[in-house]
Amino acid sequence: MKNNLIVKNLKVFAYHGVNKEEKVNGQNFLIDMLITTGKLDGYENDKLENVLNYSKLIKETSAFFKKQSYNLIEKAAEATTKHLFQNFPQINEMEFTLKKPEAPVCADFEYVAIKISRKRSDYTG
Repeated sequence: MKNNLIVKNLKVFAYHGVNKEEKVNGQNFLIDMLITTGKLDGYENDKLENVLNYSKLIKETSAFFKKQSYNLIEKAAEATTKHLFQNFPQINEMEFTLKKPEAPVCADFEYVAIKISRKRSDYTG
């Protein structure tokens, strides 16, 4: 049995990017997560400690994403996803989309993004 938790457009201000001004001035990023868990006891007993706590997930995602600066959004997405698997044992699979709406490109666009899909087994060997 699978259950999904969805987080859409989590806005995090961080300092990722290749250009010097991105590392100095920072910019907004948007994160989408589609997280798959197995059936958790909270669906039966209505207790927060028996589900994937989305409040803790959001706080941990934001804190980790701001902690270090990466040149590439690919690396930032991979490192954040790996960290979440390590810290939330309820996560079985995750689709993680990292959007960069303020990318320094002279063009009219909504955002550039990287989307990765990972399973717990991708990090456990």
